[in-house]
Amino acid sequence: MRRTTHPGGPVAEPAAGSTTHGEQPETLRLLAVHAHPDDESSKGAATAARYAAEGVDVLVATCTGGERGDILNPSFGEGPEGIDGMRALRRVEMASAARALGVRQQWLGFVDSGLPEGDPLPPLPEGSFGLVPLEEAAAPLVELVREFRPHVVTTYDPSGGYPHPDHVMCHRVAFEAFHAAGDADRYRREGGAAPWSPLKLYYNHDFSMNRIRTLHEAMQGAGLESPFGDWVESRSAREIPEREVTTRVHVARYYAQRDAALIAHASQIDPDGFFFAIPRDLEVDVWPFEEFELAESRVPTQLPEDDLFAGVRELVTTEGAGQ
Repeated sequence: MRRTTHPGGPVAEPAAGSTTHGEQPETLRLLAVHAHPDDESSKGAATAARYAAEGVDVLVATCTGGERGDILNPSFGEGPEGIDGMRALRRVEMASAARALGVRQQWLGFVDSGLPEGDPLPPLPEGSFGLVPLEEAAAPLVELVREFRPHVVTTYDPSGGYPHPDHVMCHRVAFEAFHAAGDADRYRREGGAAPWSPLKLYYNHDFSMNRIRTLHEAMQGAGLESPFGDWVESRSAREIPEREVTTRVHVARYYAQRDAALIAHASQIDPDGFFFAIPRDLEVDVWPFEEFELAESRVPTQLPEDDLFAGVRELVTTEGAGQ
């Protein structure tokens, strides 16, 4: 595949001899890279459900097993003992969430770092994901990208979305894999899949302050108590820089699947809690989309977008794209 340059970076051109008109397009593929089980249900979940329903092959890659997650649902009862017990529970929950969204899911095999607390912060547990050297941490994802051959990859921005060490590492790993998977000289493995370069990389913005403020003001306007009051008014929230939003995917029809996936993570998600405090009809009225930031594109596209595959649909043919 030839590449040219334009102001936004390299542009992938169709392979010699390929056409984009009159051919049956190959299946579009989306890879969503997340840190823990349940992240896929709270970040970009309705988008994943929409694309899966439209025939896109959607795969969730989960970096860790969520082994050090706490039981956050007060109605859940006692959790399993030890890391192994929690890992087994989170796997069952993850499988249920994937069914709710209509997507496939694969584990990358790393161990949850936990969220360090205290001042000063304690060191991360030995062997946890946040301490794994980058090339070692990225290797399974590079191989997965080469095997699955996604056209689009989604993950977190460089801050991780919030300062959990696994979220920050998840960004680093996904960013590395996006750039390295197409390089035959990197991450060589005997018998491994051929190199593959995804065409677009996105960061999801589900917890942007713009979204929080919009929902907060809508609740107040409806005479309802907002769950976001303290958050919106806090100094730390006001100081969070807003990242650029390039892409809004309309997904209101898939909020029910998102909610079902959240509830599937029963040890983590309280059905009477934060995620369900906004009436769904109000949410549909004021925020019927999920937002993303186009971090890199190897195809030309015009901003703003309403489709993660903008520029990709026109390129992908039966001969394929991304190599």
